[in-house]
Amino acid sequence: MTKRNHQPKLVRVFKTAWFSKAAKKAHISDAYLCAAINQVMQGQADDLGGGVFKKRLNDNMHRSIILAKAGHHWVYEYLFAKKDRDNIENDELADFRVLAKAYAGLSEAQIEQLLRTKDLIEICHDSQA
Repeated sequence: MTKRNHQPKLVRVFKTAWFSKAAKKAHISDAYLCAAINQVMQGQADDLGGGVFKKRLNDNMHRSIILAKAGHHWVYEYLFAKKDRDNIENDELADFRVLAKAYAGLSEAQIEQLLRTKDLIEICHDSQA
């Protein structure tokens, strides 16, 4: 019989390599993104369904698309400037929902592999989130 660990799961926040470049260009820091995730977890974001959230950033100048895995893993996936477009299209939302479901199915070992290959970058963890 195995011993079960009943400690709560840690909150981990990631950004994709693409998002990292876009955020750097928009002068959005990791510390700012970590603070914004706390707001998302408190319901201060648009829940687009299927594990997809839209969060306004940078004094409402940018929008981010964040994908959630059971409220414990959050991935900043896409960033766009409000001046460039109003919103994402329905087909993009459908694709983000598929991607959120794929992230939800990842094991910790798979996440660690994505971190090693720099496809994901961890920006805050547990109490830092």
